Amino acid sequence: MSRFLSSRFSSLAAYVPGEQPQDRQYVKLNTNESPFPPSPEVLAAVNAAEAERLNLYPDPECTRLRKKLAALYQVEEDNIFLSNGSDEILNFAFMAFCDKSRPVAFPAISYGFYPVFAQLHQLPYTPIPLREDFTIAVEDYRNIRHNIVLANPNAPTGLALSRAEIEEILRANPDHVVLIDEAYVDFGAESCVPLIGRYENLLVCQTFSKSRSMAGARLGFAIAGAPLIADLNRIKYATNPYNINRLTLAAGEAAVDSNGYYMANCRTIMENRAYTVDRLSKLGFETLPSQANFIFTRCPKLSGGALYAALKERGVLVRHWDKPEISDYLRITIGSREQMDILLEQIQEILKEV
Repeated sequence: MSRFLSSRFSSLAAYVPGEQPQDRQYVKLNTNESPFPPSPEVLAAVNAAEAERLNLYPDPECTRLRKKLAALYQVEEDNIFLSNGSDEILNFAFMAFCDKSRPVAFPAISYGFYPVFAQLHQLPYTPIPLREDFTIAVEDYRNIRHNIVLANPNAPTGLALSRAEIEEILRANPDHVVLIDEAYVDFGAESCVPLIGRYENLLVCQTFSKSRSMAGARLGFAIAGAPLIADLNRIKYATNPYNINRLTLAAGEAAVDSNGYYMANCRTIMENRAYTVDRLSKLGFETLPSQANFIFTRCPKLSGGALYAALKERGVLVRHWDKPEISDYLRITIGSREQMDILLEQIQEILKEV
Protein backbone atom coordinates (compact mmCIF):
# COMPACT_ATOMS: atom_id res chain seq x y z
CA MET A 1 0.00 0.00 0.00
CA SER A 2 1.44 3.36 -0.99
CA ARG A 3 1.38 6.48 1.15
CA PHE A 4 -0.83 8.08 -1.52
CA LEU A 5 -3.84 5.77 -1.10
CA SER A 6 -6.79 7.61 0.40
CA SER A 7 -7.40 6.76 4.04
CA ARG A 8 -10.94 5.82 3.01
CA PHE A 9 -9.55 2.61 1.52
CA SER A 10 -6.79 1.77 3.97
CA SER A 11 -8.79 -1.07 5.51
CA LEU A 12 -10.53 -2.22 2.31
CA ALA A 13 -10.27 -5.99 1.81
CA ALA A 14 -10.38 -6.53 -1.96
CA TYR A 15 -12.18 -9.38 -3.69
CA VAL A 16 -9.96 -12.40 -4.42
CA PRO A 17 -10.78 -14.04 -7.79
CA GLY A 18 -10.33 -17.75 -8.35
CA GLU A 19 -6.84 -18.87 -9.27
CA GLN A 20 -5.69 -18.46 -12.86
CA PRO A 21 -2.24 -20.14 -12.66
CA GLN A 22 -0.03 -20.17 -15.73
CA ASP A 23 2.63 -22.65 -14.56
CA ARG A 24 1.06 -25.75 -16.14
CA GLN A 25 -2.05 -27.08 -17.88
CA TYR A 26 -4.84 -27.67 -15.37
CA VAL A 27 -8.30 -29.15 -15.47
CA LYS A 28 -9.92 -25.88 -14.37
CA LEU A 29 -12.93 -26.47 -12.17
CA ASN A 30 -12.50 -23.48 -9.87
CA THR A 31 -14.12 -20.43 -11.49
CA ASN A 32 -17.47 -21.73 -12.81
CA GLU A 33 -16.65 -21.11 -16.45
CA SER A 34 -18.49 -23.02 -19.14
CA PRO A 35 -16.63 -25.98 -20.68
CA PHE A 36 -18.29 -25.19 -24.01
CA PRO A 37 -17.14 -22.62 -26.58
CA PRO A 38 -19.40 -19.77 -27.67
CA SER A 39 -21.93 -20.64 -30.34
CA PRO A 40 -20.88 -20.63 -34.03
CA GLU A 41 -23.02 -17.50 -34.48
CA VAL A 42 -20.99 -15.68 -31.82
CA LEU A 43 -17.69 -16.70 -33.42
CA ALA A 44 -18.96 -15.46 -36.77
CA ALA A 45 -20.12 -12.13 -35.29
CA VAL A 46 -16.75 -11.27 -33.76
CA ASN A 47 -15.12 -10.90 -37.16
CA ALA A 48 -12.52 -8.78 -38.90
CA ALA A 49 -15.14 -6.40 -40.30
CA GLU A 50 -16.38 -5.63 -36.79
CA ALA A 51 -12.82 -5.30 -35.50
CA GLU A 52 -12.07 -2.76 -38.23
CA ARG A 53 -14.69 -0.51 -36.63
CA LEU A 54 -12.90 -0.38 -33.27
CA ASN A 55 -11.86 3.15 -34.14
CA LEU A 56 -15.49 4.12 -33.45
CA TYR A 57 -17.20 4.25 -30.07
CA PRO A 58 -19.81 1.53 -29.41
CA ASP A 59 -23.48 2.37 -29.00
CA PRO A 60 -23.79 3.55 -25.37
CA GLU A 61 -27.49 2.62 -25.31
CA CYS A 62 -26.76 -0.94 -26.55
CA THR A 63 -29.94 -0.58 -28.60
CA ARG A 64 -29.89 -3.78 -30.64
CA LEU A 65 -28.88 -6.01 -27.76
CA ARG A 66 -31.47 -4.49 -25.42
CA LYS A 67 -34.15 -5.10 -28.05
CA LYS A 68 -33.13 -8.75 -28.43
CA LEU A 69 -33.02 -9.36 -24.66
CA ALA A 70 -36.39 -7.66 -24.19
CA ALA A 71 -37.92 -10.02 -26.75
CA LEU A 72 -36.25 -13.08 -25.19
CA TYR A 73 -37.45 -12.27 -21.66
CA GLN A 74 -40.80 -10.80 -22.75
CA VAL A 75 -40.26 -7.38 -21.19
CA GLU A 76 -39.93 -3.85 -22.58
CA GLU A 77 -36.66 -2.37 -23.77
CA ASP A 78 -36.67 0.15 -20.92
CA ASN A 79 -36.67 -2.80 -18.50
CA ILE A 80 -33.17 -3.81 -19.66
CA PHE A 81 -29.80 -2.48 -18.50
CA LEU A 82 -26.49 -3.70 -19.99
CA SER A 83 -23.16 -3.68 -18.21
CA ASN A 84 -19.53 -4.73 -18.31
CA GLY A 85 -20.17 -7.98 -16.49
CA SER A 86 -22.81 -8.40 -13.79
CA ASP A 87 -20.28 -7.27 -11.18
CA GLU A 88 -20.62 -3.77 -12.61
CA ILE A 89 -24.40 -3.94 -12.07
CA LEU A 90 -23.79 -4.89 -8.45
CA ASN A 91 -21.37 -2.00 -8.05
CA PHE A 92 -23.81 0.48 -9.62
CA ALA A 93 -26.68 -0.85 -7.48
CA PHE A 94 -24.72 -0.41 -4.26
CA MET A 95 -23.90 3.13 -5.41
CA ALA A 96 -27.42 4.00 -6.56
CA PHE A 97 -29.62 2.56 -3.84
CA CYS A 98 -27.57 2.33 -0.62
CA ASP A 99 -26.28 4.96 1.77
CA LYS A 100 -25.88 5.49 5.50
CA SER A 101 -29.65 5.71 5.95
CA ARG A 102 -30.35 2.76 3.61
CA PRO A 103 -28.02 -0.06 4.63
CA VAL A 104 -27.70 -3.35 2.78
CA ALA A 105 -28.08 -6.96 3.93
CA PHE A 106 -26.97 -10.21 2.32
CA PRO A 107 -26.16 -13.76 3.44
CA ALA A 108 -22.99 -14.12 5.49
CA ILE A 109 -21.91 -16.96 3.20
CA SER A 110 -22.45 -15.84 -0.38
CA TYR A 111 -20.68 -14.11 -3.25
CA GLY A 112 -17.55 -12.46 -1.86
CA PHE A 113 -18.03 -9.21 -3.77
CA TYR A 114 -21.06 -8.13 -1.71
CA PRO A 115 -19.11 -7.08 1.42
CA VAL A 116 -16.35 -5.65 -0.78
CA PHE A 117 -18.77 -3.28 -2.53
CA ALA A 118 -20.30 -2.31 0.81
CA GLN A 119 -16.87 -1.48 2.21
CA LEU A 120 -15.77 0.26 -0.99
CA HIS A 121 -18.72 2.66 -0.77
CA GLN A 122 -18.50 2.88 3.03
CA LEU A 123 -22.00 1.55 3.53
CA PRO A 124 -23.44 0.02 6.67
CA TYR A 125 -24.17 -3.65 5.97
CA THR A 126 -25.50 -6.71 7.77
CA PRO A 127 -24.32 -10.23 6.90
CA ILE A 128 -27.17 -12.59 7.80
CA PRO A 129 -26.11 -16.12 8.84
CA LEU A 130 -27.35 -19.13 6.93
CA ARG A 131 -29.13 -21.98 8.67
CA GLU A 132 -27.00 -24.94 9.76
CA ASP A 133 -27.92 -26.73 6.52
CA PHE A 134 -26.67 -23.68 4.53
CA THR A 135 -30.16 -22.67 3.39
CA ILE A 136 -31.40 -19.06 3.49
CA ALA A 137 -34.15 -18.47 6.06
CA VAL A 138 -36.80 -16.27 4.43
CA GLU A 139 -38.00 -15.06 7.83
CA ASP A 140 -34.58 -13.45 8.44
CA TYR A 141 -35.27 -11.02 5.58
CA ARG A 142 -38.78 -9.88 6.51
CA ASN A 143 -39.20 -6.18 7.36
CA ILE A 144 -35.50 -5.63 8.04
CA ARG A 145 -35.32 -2.02 6.78
CA HIS A 146 -32.35 -2.80 4.55
CA ASN A 147 -31.85 -3.13 0.85
CA ILE A 148 -31.32 -6.84 0.20
CA VAL A 149 -28.95 -8.69 -2.13
CA LEU A 150 -29.47 -12.41 -2.66
CA ALA A 151 -27.59 -14.70 -5.02
CA ASN A 152 -30.13 -17.24 -6.25
CA PRO A 153 -28.84 -19.92 -6.56
CA ASN A 154 -26.47 -18.92 -3.79
CA ALA A 155 -22.72 -19.22 -4.16
CA PRO A 156 -20.81 -21.20 -3.12
CA THR A 157 -23.57 -23.52 -1.88
CA GLY A 158 -25.60 -23.87 -5.10
CA LEU A 159 -28.85 -23.85 -3.09
CA ALA A 160 -31.80 -21.85 -4.42
CA LEU A 161 -34.92 -20.23 -3.05
CA SER A 162 -38.18 -20.69 -4.93
CA ARG A 163 -39.81 -17.76 -6.70
CA ALA A 164 -42.59 -17.86 -4.10
CA GLU A 165 -40.07 -17.51 -1.27
CA ILE A 166 -38.45 -14.51 -2.93
CA GLU A 167 -41.88 -13.02 -3.47
CA GLU A 168 -42.38 -13.21 0.32
CA ILE A 169 -39.22 -11.13 0.78
CA LEU A 170 -40.35 -8.61 -1.85
CA ARG A 171 -43.74 -8.17 -0.22
CA ALA A 172 -42.19 -7.75 3.23
CA ASN A 173 -39.79 -5.00 2.08
CA PRO A 174 -41.77 -2.75 -0.28
CA ASP A 175 -39.69 0.37 0.48
CA HIS A 176 -36.31 -1.24 -0.16
CA VAL A 177 -34.63 -2.62 -3.26
CA VAL A 178 -34.33 -6.41 -3.42
CA LEU A 179 -31.58 -7.41 -5.86
CA ILE A 180 -31.67 -11.03 -6.98
CA ASP A 181 -28.33 -12.07 -8.47
CA GLU A 182 -29.23 -14.82 -10.95
CA ALA A 183 -25.76 -15.57 -12.32
CA TYR A 184 -26.49 -19.33 -12.14
CA VAL A 185 -30.25 -19.41 -12.68
CA ASP A 186 -30.11 -21.22 -16.03
CA PHE A 187 -28.93 -24.44 -14.38
CA GLY A 188 -32.21 -25.38 -12.70
CA ALA A 189 -33.50 -22.55 -10.49
CA GLU A 190 -36.59 -20.37 -10.94
CA SER A 191 -35.98 -16.89 -12.34
CA CYS A 192 -37.71 -13.89 -10.78
CA VAL A 193 -37.97 -12.04 -14.10
CA PRO A 194 -41.74 -12.83 -14.29
CA LEU A 195 -42.21 -10.79 -11.10
CA ILE A 196 -40.76 -7.57 -12.56
CA GLY A 197 -44.15 -6.10 -13.48
CA ARG A 198 -45.57 -6.69 -9.99
CA TYR A 199 -42.79 -5.39 -7.74
CA GLU A 200 -41.22 -1.99 -8.32
CA ASN A 201 -38.48 -2.82 -5.79
CA LEU A 202 -37.21 -5.92 -7.66
CA LEU A 203 -33.92 -5.82 -9.56
CA VAL A 204 -32.82 -9.03 -11.30
CA CYS A 205 -29.20 -9.36 -12.36
CA GLN A 206 -27.90 -11.94 -14.87
CA THR A 207 -24.71 -12.58 -16.81
CA PHE A 208 -23.42 -14.02 -20.08
CA SER A 209 -20.40 -15.47 -18.22
CA LYS A 210 -21.81 -18.81 -17.05
CA SER A 211 -24.60 -20.26 -19.16
CA ARG A 212 -23.62 -18.34 -22.32
CA SER A 213 -19.88 -19.18 -22.42
CA MET A 214 -18.74 -15.54 -22.45
CA ALA A 215 -16.83 -15.08 -19.18
CA GLY A 216 -13.97 -13.53 -21.14
CA ALA A 217 -16.23 -11.01 -22.90
CA ARG A 218 -17.53 -9.36 -19.69
CA LEU A 219 -21.23 -8.84 -20.34
CA GLY A 220 -24.07 -8.67 -17.82
CA PHE A 221 -27.61 -7.37 -17.78
CA ALA A 222 -30.28 -6.31 -15.32
CA ILE A 223 -34.05 -6.55 -15.68
CA ALA A 224 -36.30 -4.32 -13.55
CA GLY A 225 -39.04 -1.73 -13.70
CA ALA A 226 -38.18 1.30 -15.83
CA PRO A 227 -37.53 3.64 -12.84
CA LEU A 228 -34.84 1.35 -11.36
CA ILE A 229 -33.24 0.94 -14.79
CA ALA A 230 -33.20 4.74 -15.17
CA ASP A 231 -31.40 4.97 -11.80
CA LEU A 232 -28.72 2.53 -12.98
CA ASN A 233 -28.32 4.49 -16.21
CA ARG A 234 -27.81 7.67 -14.19
CA ILE A 235 -24.84 6.02 -12.46
CA LYS A 236 -23.54 4.55 -15.72
CA TYR A 237 -23.60 7.89 -17.55
CA ALA A 238 -21.85 9.51 -14.60
CA THR A 239 -19.16 6.82 -14.69
CA ASN A 240 -18.52 5.33 -18.14
CA PRO A 241 -21.19 5.60 -20.84
CA TYR A 242 -19.19 3.39 -23.23
CA ASN A 243 -18.88 0.55 -20.75
CA ILE A 244 -19.41 -2.28 -23.26
CA ASN A 245 -17.04 -2.56 -26.20
CA ARG A 246 -18.13 -3.07 -29.78
CA LEU A 247 -16.99 -6.70 -30.08
CA THR A 248 -18.74 -7.73 -26.87
CA LEU A 249 -21.98 -6.14 -28.06
CA ALA A 250 -21.76 -8.06 -31.33
CA ALA A 251 -21.06 -11.29 -29.46
CA GLY A 252 -23.97 -10.65 -27.08
CA GLU A 253 -26.45 -10.11 -29.91
CA ALA A 254 -25.36 -13.34 -31.58
CA ALA A 255 -25.56 -15.21 -28.28
CA VAL A 256 -29.19 -14.18 -27.79
CA ASP A 257 -29.94 -15.23 -31.38
CA SER A 258 -28.48 -18.67 -30.64
CA ASN A 259 -30.09 -19.11 -27.22
CA GLY A 260 -31.14 -22.69 -27.99
CA TYR A 261 -27.48 -23.74 -28.28
CA TYR A 262 -26.75 -22.41 -24.80
CA MET A 263 -29.82 -23.88 -23.15
CA ALA A 264 -28.88 -27.29 -24.57
CA ASN A 265 -25.41 -26.87 -23.03
CA CYS A 266 -27.06 -26.04 -19.70
CA ARG A 267 -28.99 -29.30 -19.85
CA THR A 268 -25.75 -31.19 -20.50
CA ILE A 269 -24.10 -29.53 -17.50
CA MET A 270 -27.09 -30.47 -15.33
CA GLU A 271 -26.72 -34.08 -16.51
CA ASN A 272 -22.99 -33.98 -15.74
CA ARG A 273 -23.79 -32.51 -12.32
CA ALA A 274 -26.12 -35.40 -11.46
CA TYR A 275 -23.53 -37.89 -12.72
CA THR A 276 -20.77 -36.33 -10.63
CA VAL A 277 -22.86 -36.13 -7.47
CA ASP A 278 -23.82 -39.79 -7.84
CA ARG A 279 -20.19 -40.87 -8.31
CA LEU A 280 -19.01 -38.77 -5.37
CA SER A 281 -21.77 -40.18 -3.17
CA LYS A 282 -20.44 -43.68 -3.85
CA LEU A 283 -17.04 -42.45 -2.66
CA GLY A 284 -18.56 -41.24 0.61
CA PHE A 285 -18.90 -37.54 -0.21
CA GLU A 286 -21.71 -35.35 1.14
CA THR A 287 -22.96 -32.87 -1.48
CA LEU A 288 -25.54 -30.10 -1.20
CA PRO A 289 -28.41 -30.26 -3.75
CA SER A 290 -27.08 -27.71 -6.25
CA GLN A 291 -29.06 -25.83 -8.89
CA ALA A 292 -25.94 -24.14 -10.27
CA ASN A 293 -23.10 -25.15 -12.59
CA PHE A 294 -21.05 -26.18 -9.56
CA ILE A 295 -21.41 -28.37 -6.50
CA PHE A 296 -20.49 -27.79 -2.87
CA THR A 297 -19.21 -31.02 -1.40
CA ARG A 298 -17.18 -32.50 1.43
CA CYS A 299 -15.33 -35.74 2.06
CA PRO A 300 -15.53 -36.96 5.68
CA LYS A 301 -12.22 -38.78 5.22
CA LEU A 302 -10.19 -35.70 4.30
CA SER A 303 -10.24 -31.99 5.11
CA GLY A 304 -11.27 -29.56 2.40
CA GLY A 305 -7.85 -27.91 2.40
CA ALA A 306 -6.00 -31.20 2.11
CA LEU A 307 -8.18 -32.43 -0.75
CA TYR A 308 -7.87 -29.10 -2.57
CA ALA A 309 -4.06 -29.23 -2.31
CA ALA A 310 -3.87 -32.87 -3.39
CA LEU A 311 -6.05 -32.20 -6.45
CA LYS A 312 -4.00 -29.15 -7.42
CA GLU A 313 -0.82 -31.19 -7.19
CA ARG A 314 -2.42 -33.63 -9.63
CA GLY A 315 -3.43 -30.90 -12.07
CA VAL A 316 -7.06 -30.34 -11.05
CA LEU A 317 -8.12 -26.91 -9.74
CA VAL A 318 -11.15 -26.54 -7.48
CA ARG A 319 -12.12 -23.74 -5.05
CA HIS A 320 -11.57 -23.84 -1.28
CA TRP A 321 -12.17 -21.24 1.42
CA ASP A 322 -10.65 -21.32 4.89
CA LYS A 323 -13.69 -19.77 6.62
CA PRO A 324 -14.43 -22.09 9.55
CA GLU A 325 -18.10 -22.63 8.57
CA ILE A 326 -17.22 -23.96 5.12
CA SER A 327 -13.58 -25.05 5.34
CA ASP A 328 -14.50 -28.73 5.04
CA TYR A 329 -16.14 -28.10 1.67
CA LEU A 330 -14.92 -27.67 -1.89
CA ARG A 331 -16.76 -25.85 -4.65
CA ILE A 332 -16.31 -27.79 -7.87
CA THR A 333 -17.34 -26.41 -11.25
CA ILE A 334 -19.25 -28.86 -13.43
CA GLY A 335 -17.39 -29.18 -16.71
CA SER A 336 -17.47 -31.66 -19.56
CA ARG A 337 -17.94 -35.37 -18.85
CA GLU A 338 -14.25 -35.87 -19.65
CA GLN A 339 -13.23 -33.24 -17.10
CA MET A 340 -15.48 -34.73 -14.44
CA ASP A 341 -14.07 -38.20 -15.07
CA ILE A 342 -10.53 -36.87 -14.61
CA LEU A 343 -11.61 -35.23 -11.34
CA LEU A 344 -13.23 -38.44 -10.11
CA GLU A 345 -10.23 -40.58 -11.08
CA GLN A 346 -7.88 -38.28 -9.19
CA ILE A 347 -10.12 -38.25 -6.12
CA GLN A 348 -10.20 -42.05 -6.13
CA GLU A 349 -6.39 -42.15 -6.25
CA ILE A 350 -6.12 -39.62 -3.43
CA LEU A 351 -8.52 -41.60 -1.25
CA LYS A 352 -6.52 -44.80 -1.85
CA GLU A 353 -3.46 -43.03 -0.46
CA VAL A 354 -5.43 -41.85 2.57
